[in-house]
Amino acid sequence: MTVETSKEPESSASGETEKEHGVLYVGMDLGTSRTSIACSNGVRETVASVIGYPKDVVARKHLKKDVLYGKEAFENRLSVDFYRPLAHGVIKGSDSPASTGSDEGQMNQKAAADLVQHAVRLATPRPDELLYGVIGCPAQASIHNRKAIIEAAREVLDSVMICSEPFAVAYGLDRLADVLVIDIGAGTTDLCRMHGTMPSEEDQITTTYAGDHIDQHLLERIGKRLPDGQVNHNMVAQWKERWGTVRETVQPIVVRIPVKGKPTEVDITEDMRAACRTIIGPIVDGLAELIGSFDPEFQDRLKGNVLLGGGGSQIAGLGDAIEQEMANRLGGGSVTTVEEPIYAGANGALKIAHDMPEEYWERLK
Repeated sequence: MTVETSKEPESSASGETEKEHGVLYVGMDLGTSRTSIACSNGVRETVASVIGYPKDVVARKHLKKDVLYGKEAFENRLSVDFYRPLAHGVIKGSDSPASTGSDEGQMNQKAAADLVQHAVRLATPRPDELLYGVIGCPAQASIHNRKAIIEAAREVLDSVMICSEPFAVAYGLDRLADVLVIDIGAGTTDLCRMHGTMPSEEDQITTTYAGDHIDQHLLERIGKRLPDGQVNHNMVAQWKERWGTVRETVQPIVVRIPVKGKPTEVDITEDMRAACRTIIGPIVDGLAELIGSFDPEFQDRLKGNVLLGGGGSQIAGLGDAIEQEMANRLGGGSVTTVEEPIYAGANGALKIAHDMPEEYWERLK
């Protein structure tokens, strides 16, 4: 994990710091498709990870605001410069100083900062509170990626700690030993083995076989079947979130697709199932790597305690399908889906923040 101080505590006239007025702890899952927060004051919110800035004076007059967030940005995306600032769970263009310094990199950094600030505002902090935040990011995010996230949080949080998303999920559920965590987001799927200590780099794997990969596969399949159909990424992502499944027996999934301007009903059941199944193999590949490189006496414990989280865990039948693939390739396994996939990472990040000793936060000045 990475710890960084983003602002110095301000002193009052009496010489006391704001710290003495109290601290609001914020756990944040900063995701490619959605950002969720859980706070020590009981607030829990989630917002789509998209930002819109009015394109011109007409758009600003129409929208009556300078920045649009989440669903509102989606609904008005033809009137705004539209940004989805995160890709594969990190800020776009944050892989190196050169890309961060480009015009596109700077705009994505600004959009990410505005997104983080908006999420924290949803927590309704008091003016006299210090804000201490733990933010989840992909397990194998680079140093540059993590620094970019810290920069995005600098203007709104007083101290920031970065942790891996699957570790946050495990920590929030008190599953700290003999467990394998799978966290399926839009941009990445992160895997982490927990064995009673802080996970090292060797304990974690990040792949891009995740929600966006499913969307692209589904889009391509429909495009091949319906060359004149007009379908975009936003449409298939909404269909996946509503009807995503890997089960063999399901109700037909029928959607309306414009074909040369005419709405046409199309059955996409097999396309949906096939697209969603594309992540199973890579997930089990990752599990096999983490299990096979672990102490042989403890491998069966890991296989018997696989925890499935993240937005992608809501795909119908996915846990059972991973379990079946583990049985075929690894000789067995047991998969449990977390109860609150949207907030599991944020809940865990909040718990990490709570458990950090007070004196440790003091040293962040």
